[in-house]
Amino acid sequence: MVVSVPATSANLGPGFDCLGLSLNLRNRFFIEPSSFHAVKLVGEGEGIPKFLTNNIFTKVFYEILKKHGNDGSFKFLLHNKVPITRGMGSSSAMIVGAVASAFAFLGFAFDRENILNTALIYENHPDNITPAVFGGYNAAFVEKKKVISLKTKIPSFLKAVMVIPNRAISTKQSRHLLPKRYSVQESVFNLSHASLMTMAIVQGKWDLLRCCSKDRMHQYKRMQTYPVLFAIQKLALENNALMSTLSGSGSSFFNMCYE
Repeated sequence: MVVSVPATSANLGPGFDCLGLSLNLRNRFFIEPSSFHAVKLVGEGEGIPKFLTNNIFTKVFYEILKKHGNDGSFKFLLHNKVPITRGMGSSSAMIVGAVASAFAFLGFAFDRENILNTALIYENHPDNITPAVFGGYNAAFVEKKKVISLKTKIPSFLKAVMVIPNRAISTKQSRHLLPKRYSVQESVFNLSHASLMTMAIVQGKWDLLRCCSKDRMHQYKRMQTYPVLFAIQKLALENNALMSTLSGSGSSFFNMCYE
C-alpha cells in the first residue's frame, strides 16, 4: 500500500489555528504486512535514531489497528520530503498518512471526514490536518471533538515560494511565547483580517492579500526568536509577493506569488 500526504502551511498570518493550505510537496508512505516490525526512513529525519524508535506514523498506525483488534506486524518505508520542525505540517502529514493507511488495512470505506476527525485525536488543532486531508485552502474549527471546515481551490497561476531556514522551531515551545490573553482590539484585528483574506481568496481579489494577511496574535513574538525572519518577509514583499507569512510556528516562511 502507498499513501501520499501533502505538506501544509497554517495560520497564514491572521488565521491562527484555523486557516491552512496544502503545498505541492508530499510524503509517501509504503506499508506492507510482515512477520516482523521494520521501519526505514528516507529523506527528512533519515539517520536520526529517535525518528525510528519513536516514530509518530507507526505509533498512530499500530494504535488504531490494535483498537480494532488487529495485532499484526508491518514493514514501513517512509519517504519524507516535508521538512521536520519547520512549520510545514510534517507531523500532520505523518498522522494523516497513518490514519488513512490503518483504515485501509482495516477495510474501512475511504472517508475523508472520518480520517480528519481521527487525526484530530493526535494533532489537537485543525489548521494543518484539514488541508492535509482535503487539499486546497481551508478554514476550520473544532466543535464537540469534530472538525467543521470548508475549502476552496487555489488557482494554478499562483505558486507558493517557501523559504526554509536551517533552524528547527518546536511548535510546542513556540506556543509558550504567546500571551494567555489578547485584547479586544487584537482579536478584532485578526478576525477582520482573516475574514477578508478568505473572501479575497474565494473571489480572486489577490491585490488585497498583502494587507489582509497581517497579524497581531502570534507572528511577531515567534519571529523575535529568529530575527532574520523579519528580513525574509520584508524582502519577499519588496519583490512583489502577494503575501508573506510565517508558516505555522516557523521557521519556514510562506510566500504566495504569481507564477
